[in-house]
Parts: sequence; structure tokens; C-alpha cells
Amino acid sequence: MIERRKGAHARTTAAAGGRWSVLNRWWAANRRRLRLRRPAYPRPGRTGFRRWVPSWRQTLGLGGSCFGVLAVLVAIMYARTEIPADLNAFATQQDNVYYWADGTEMARTGDINRQDTPLDAVPEHVRWAALAAENETFYSDSGISPSGILRAATRMVTGGDTQGGSTITQQYVKNAYLNQDQTFTRKLSEMFIAIKLDNKMTKDEILERYLNTSWFGRGTYGIQRAAHAYYGKDAAQLNPSEGAFLACLLKGAALYDPALGAEPRKRAVERWNWVLDRMVAIGKLSPEERARYTRFPEPQAPPKPAGLTGQNGYLVETARAYVGAHTDISEKEFALGGYQIHTTFEAPRTTALTKAVESVRTKLDPGRRAADRHARIGAASVTTDGRIVALYGGPGYLEQGFNDANSSVVPAGSAFTPFVYAAALRDGVERERGKPRTPVTPATVYDGNNKITLRTPEGPYWDRAGKIAKAENDGGKSWGRIPLKSAVAQSVNSSIMQLGMDVGLERVGKVGVQTGLLESSLGEKLPSFALGTATPSAIRMADAYATFAGRGKHSEPYSVGKLMRNGSDVPVEKPAATQVLPQDVAGAVDDALREAVSRGSATAAKAAGPGAAGKPGTEQDNKSAWFVGYRGTVSTAVSLARIDPKSQELLPLDGIGGRAKGAVGSPYPTDIWTRYMTATR
Repeated sequence: MIERRKGAHARTTAAAGGRWSVLNRWWAANRRRLRLRRPAYPRPGRTGFRRWVPSWRQTLGLGGSCFGVLAVLVAIMYARTEIPADLNAFATQQDNVYYWADGTEMARTGDINRQDTPLDAVPEHVRWAALAAENETFYSDSGISPSGILRAATRMVTGGDTQGGSTITQQYVKNAYLNQDQTFTRKLSEMFIAIKLDNKMTKDEILERYLNTSWFGRGTYGIQRAAHAYYGKDAAQLNPSEGAFLACLLKGAALYDPALGAEPRKRAVERWNWVLDRMVAIGKLSPEERARYTRFPEPQAPPKPAGLTGQNGYLVETARAYVGAHTDISEKEFALGGYQIHTTFEAPRTTALTKAVESVRTKLDPGRRAADRHARIGAASVTTDGRIVALYGGPGYLEQGFNDANSSVVPAGSAFTPFVYAAALRDGVERERGKPRTPVTPATVYDGNNKITLRTPEGPYWDRAGKIAKAENDGGKSWGRIPLKSAVAQSVNSSIMQLGMDVGLERVGKVGVQTGLLESSLGEKLPSFALGTATPSAIRMADAYATFAGRGKHSEPYSVGKLMRNGSDVPVEKPAATQVLPQDVAGAVDDALREAVSRGSATAAKAAGPGAAGKPGTEQDNKSAWFVGYRGTVSTAVSLARIDPKSQELLPLDGIGGRAKGAVGSPYPTDIWTRYMTATR
């Protein structure tokens, strides 16, 4: 038995050895021929750079190999890509919830504004407007556009615009299943899902879903809600012209909504014309019907969100604007909802400010007095660390959407003078060109007489009419030689105007910006600039005065303290405080503002209690009145103006509230400020 096994093993080994012998003999016979078939590179028989130029066979072989590998990879990716089972976040859209500073709920916005509508309820001309704008070959393509994908990929590689390479099927896939990131892998997933979806669903089903899920701006998803948001009607009632405009929004609602400004309207008109022309070109609108649509179909004004009555709408608008400016969240993402916005607004202060304004508004009688018509009041409270704790934006958000607390059209008047004083104390004055600047103190004496000649370091200042400019005091009063601290407290125009000339109006403007005013609100730097031709908002004026209350430390105003989404923190920028004025300079301004209340131009505000500091303001042409002041860490600004609703021009305050003819300014801002500060002691 053992011998037989040994014999079998020997035969097996011999057989194996025989096979290897055959292979060895075959290799010896064919070795030279196989080696000769190996591509020779660099190419023999060539000289110079031509040795390194592949032959057409080599190029074709390499290209074929690469194509084969790529085809295999694409096939694998296509096989592994599945149509997601769940729709994107828009299908589970939520409210955005706004909270007061104490954590109690203030308002909810962003109700689901999407209503599915069957495709046969959408007029054919509206459907083809969307197709002409986005994908005119929709009914004949395979769900993707090879040329569009190549174009988008090229732009992606070169860093250009990544939009514009998608069919409607791809856009639906992106909206419904994926995200908006412009990455190569996301684009590949979009392409494969689109192909599979095109094989699974009919074209009409895809188009219906696309029209029901697309973003049209103004918080709307879907053609039905968009028709109501822009034209106040069902989608079934849209004409081709209106459908062409809504088709424009598919490319980017924020770019084409006329309500957002002149530039978006201009773009909308151009693209609206283009869409109608494309409909004619592809045979979906007759030239005769196209000729009927020569006038742009102006959409209605954006509807105001329900539930934002009273001041809440202004608060929500302010907080939403802050989120938009200080996070990476787009309008479209925010509209999907799920955000919890913890604001800095304090309910008790907001209520007290509203009551203070409304108590004064009752003194106006626009039905009987023309001077009381078109009165606009804006007010805001900002703390020394930048928190906006209260606003009054108007009579009610649903009644007047424009926020007067954030208006930049009302001249600050003499409430601007503390910035002139602060600039002088910090930078000194230049009375002779080329000579060192002279330090200024609160005790520095200036000429406070009426109609003094304004001087520059070179001599008298000549106005544009060719006359020597003179400074006039309120009521023509002459104060004689007066310390600067008293000049500020008493609103002595002549001293302040000359001080502005001596400091340099550019330096004055710089202090205004450093303490909180916007550069865009300053306007032209003429001598009257020192008396408040700048037009800051109430929010910005309150914030700037808070710098004086905070001993020269300034923080930009902010309205959102914390932002979350579904329980997770979302990064939101918060301003950091910076020392913009020396403490002694801010302290000197504070002293002057306290003196203004105790025995100066602001004595009507004494009722606000100990520690009150502030300044009234009246524009030289009597077209605005202010009171800006603070007590403790809270600074509040109140503005009053009359604005023509048609021309948006300022109207005089002469006779407002039944005041005597010739009376300058108005006591109402001081009255509102005092009532408010008294209520919030």
C-alpha cells in the first residue's frame, strides 16, 4: 500500500515537472517575440523631442485604456447609486421661533408655504414658460444634459459659476433629495439619480413635482403659493406673461424680485422678455400672442407675515436682518425653518417704549391739523454692550412695514454736537495751518455770540453763494464768551460750528463713525455738519451715545444673542467691545450731557431721575426733532419727522401738535424719552 502511494506521488511530481518543462520551453521559444511587442518608449529611431511624442497607436491605446477604466468606474457608481427614500428638508419645513431676552416666546414665522397642485391645474403656457427658461428639451432628454454637465464641470474646475448645467430632472433631484453644495461628487450623484428617476417616472410626474417643490422666494415653495405671493391668484389663473416672470425666479428668486430694488427689477424685466421670446422660438407661444405682452406684469407688494402685529414685526425684521448679515445662512435655508432665534429684546422695555410713544401720538390730530399728517416716530434703546433691548418702528408692522427705528433719512440736528465736542477733546484744534494742534478742555472758552464769522485756518469761510458764512444761534441769542462744556449743554450753535471748523469736519465724522454711526449717514462735510446734517438711525444714535455712557468703550449694536436649529447651536457673530475714546474724553462728554439735563437745553428731561444725561436735537430747517440720552447702561434715541409719502421728502414741523407759529422743533421726543425712562426705573 505504501509503495503504491509512493509511486502515485512520483507520477504526480513527474507530471507537474513535465508541465513546468513545457512552459519553460514555450517561454524560451517566444521570449524574444514577446519582448519585441512591448511598446518602445522613448521611441527608438527618433531624435530630439520627437523621441517623447507617442505614436498614434500608443495614444489610441492609452486613451482606450483610460476610457475603459472610466466606463467601469461610472458603471459601478451608477449601480451603487440609489434613489433616496426620503425627501429633503423642505418637506418637513418648520416654523422659525423668536424669543425675548428672558427666553419666553415672542413670535413664530415661516409657516409652511407650499401647496401641491396637480400638473393639469397649471396652464400649459405656464409650464412651458418654466421649460423655456430652464430646460426646453425636457420632454426629449434622458434626464441629464451631457453638454450642461461638461460645462458645469469645467466651471467647477476653473473656479467659475457652477450654476446652469442641470436639467429640470436634475434640479428636482437636487431640491428633493440632495443639497445645494456645488461639489463634483454631489453633481455625479445628482446625474445618476436623475437618469434612474427618468426611467422610473413619467416626464409629467417629474415636472409636476419640480413645480411643486421649487423655491420662488417670498417664503414660497411651489407654483401655487408663488402665484398667490406675487399675483394674489391661483396658478390656474396665471397668463403667459405672469408665468414668464415666475419662471425667472427659478434661476434665483433674490435676483429677480422687483420688491428688492431697482437692480433686481431691471434683471427681472430683461429675463422676462427673454423667456417670452424663447417660448416663441420653441413654438409654444405664437408671435401674435407674444406681441400682446409688452408691459412687465408688476407683482404685488410682498405680503406681510400673519401674526406679526404691533411692534413684533419690527423686532422680527431686525433680528432676521442680523441673522442674514452675521451668519452663512441663506434666505432659502432660513425659510426652511427650524431655527430658534434668541433676541436681545426685552418685553417690558418694548412695552414701555410703545406706551410712551402712543401716549404722545394721541396729541396729534391729522384729521384736523395738516401739520400733524405724515408724522413718523422712531425710537430705540441700546445698552453699553451693544444689545438692542427695545424698538419702536411705527404704528404697527402690518399697517406700516417700514421700520422708523432703522430709518436713515432724519437729520440729527443739535443732538449731533457731542461728537464735535468729543473730537475736539481728543484731537485738539488747528487754528493756523501748519502750526501744532492746540489741546482743548471743557473749560476752553469760545465766542458764543450770534452771527459770528466762521473761520478756517486760512481765514473766513466763504459759502457757495460767495458770501462769508456766519453762525446763528437759536432765537438769535448771544451768549458771549462761554466754556465749551456749557456751549454743548446749552446748544450754542455759534460756538459748536466754529469748534467743528477748528477740529476739522473729517475728524468729527471719524469720531461719529468710531462711536457707532454709519459712514453712509454722514453726508457732505460743510460747516453745518457740526449742527447735525447727518442722518443716522435711532438705533445708531442710541448706540453712539452708549459709547459716552460706557466711558469710551463701543460695541456695534446687535439683536440676536443666540441662534439654534433643532436644539443645536448655530454660529452667529457677536460684536466685541473696543475702546474708541479715551475714558477722560468720554467722561467729559458725559458731564456736559448731564449738565444739559440739570440746567441746560434738556431740563424737560429732569423727571427721568438722577443720573439722566441727554441732548435734544432740532434740524436747522425745522424738519426733524430728536432726544438722545441715557441713564445707567441704557441709551435711548427718539426721532420725529414728517415725511411726504409720495416724494419721501421731509416736511417742516411748523405747527405740529398745534404749536404756535414760529416755534422751532418739538417737545414730543423729549416727552417720549422722559415717559419711557420714568417707566423703566
